[in-house]
Amino acid sequence: MNNQIKNPKTEVTNGMNLNEKDYLNSLLSCLKDMEKNYTIAMTEASCESLYQQHLETFLRIADLQRETYELMFQMGWYILEKADQKKIQDKYSTLNQEFTDLKS
Repeated sequence: MNNQIKNPKTEVTNGMNLNEKDYLNSLLSCLKDMEKNYTIAMTEASCESLYQQHLETFLRIADLQRETYELMFQMGWYILEKADQKKIQDKYSTLNQEFTDLKS
């Protein structure tokens, strides 16, 4: 049984020159790093107006990150795996127990 969720892969040129996939991978990586950094900046903002500015920028970056990921998925450069229901339940149980332990 194939548990993969994917689109047909768009082939790109190989070699020393960067191709579309390379550029999008780099962009996606940068956007993810920017999201993390803006999250930190929001938690350390000294006033509400600065927090709101960081939040607006964070949301724009998050949208760009999602659009970039979606494009890469459509091009067949990302492959997802269908999660087995038992795996989902096991993970839920583990996280639920950790949450319960934190509350105690």
